[in-house]
Amino acid sequence: MRAVYQIVVDTNVVVSALLSRRGASHRLLRLVGDGRWKMNLSVPLVFEYEQTMKRLCTGSALTESGIDDILHFLCASANLRPIFFLWRPLLPDPGDHMVLELAVESRADFIVTFNERDFDGAGQFGISVAPPGAFLAIMGEKP
Repeated sequence: MRAVYQIVVDTNVVVSALLSRRGASHRLLRLVGDGRWKMNLSVPLVFEYEQTMKRLCTGSALTESGIDDILHFLCASANLRPIFFLWRPLLPDPGDHMVLELAVESRADFIVTFNERDFDGAGQFGISVAPPGAFLAIMGEKP
């Protein structure tokens, strides 16, 4: 049997999951806590989640308090990883470095993102990059 997949979820996937209840992003976040995979988080990535979610996702259906609850749940469910080293500059977008650094530190199997090309450097660390639907398919899930 396959060991538990270690993954890092890019901010664009989390935001997409909150903006629509349809699709692979939402399905993936509903599977947080599933025994087949484990999410990894760092303080910088949680802050980016918070800032982006509160900027793009607050509205009538989701309040800032609701976003805080989601973040608390994610933090309670994930492996929280300190980052002691930086791999910069390696990627074209400086904002993506913290995602790659977390993936390297946590020995992640996957970075789950919609921006696959932004993480072309991940392969040299043995990290695969996949959109949410492809990652769900690897686990045998339908998006």
